[in-house]
Amino acid sequence: CPAIDACESSNGGCSSKAECRRTSPGNRACVCSAGYTGDGIVCIEINPCLVNNGGCDRNAECTQTGPNQAVCNCLKGYSGDGKTCTYISLCSQNNGGCSEFAICNDTELTERTCTCKPNYTGDGFKCRGNIFQELLRNSNTSRFYFHLEALSIRDISSPGPFTLFVPHTDVLNSDPRVKDWIAKGVMAQVLRYHVVGCASLLYRDLTAITNITSLHGDLIHISYSQVS
Repeated sequence: CPAIDACESSNGGCSSKAECRRTSPGNRACVCSAGYTGDGIVCIEINPCLVNNGGCDRNAECTQTGPNQAVCNCLKGYSGDGKTCTYISLCSQNNGGCSEFAICNDTELTERTCTCKPNYTGDGFKCRGNIFQELLRNSNTSRFYFHLEALSIRDISSPGPFTLFVPHTDVLNSDPRVKDWIAKGVMAQVLRYHVVGCASLLYRDLTAITNITSLHGDLIHISYSQVS
């Protein structure tokens, strides 16, 4: 009599995700296929993400792609291959969008704070130094700064407030009167004439007044015109 093959019909009663193996005439064993688990009669797809995050970094998302297969993707704010994810500091690129005169501090994954450095004021995104620092870093006003330094004028080194009417560098370099003022020893008075103490005057303030007193004590006449 021929031996009965228990696997010959309907996969031997095993799961469609299992292999039916003949063990002896009329008997068989059901073994789940790779990527599945169970007793062979019932086989369930293995989700590797359920154990130890599928081998992904703790700062990565594990996504099942097939039986016992998964991919790892770093979470937002991290970079890497998913197996290893490194925190991306917002401050590491372009100072986090803060001013070059500010300190950037990471606070959360997608958050950071910007704080102006000592001796600078502002909101962290725009930081201003004292008058001397601001004059020096702008080529249009740097010549005025050098004249102040050359004559040791430190009137505006105090906290202020002050308002300066600064002639452009090219004017100070080209105006023949400048050399004459220096030769006559009156350049310091000329510079102080361009400074107003105890006032921080903005454009809207200047359009509303006609006269102010300079640091030198002279009256400065303010005129305003609007060009269409």
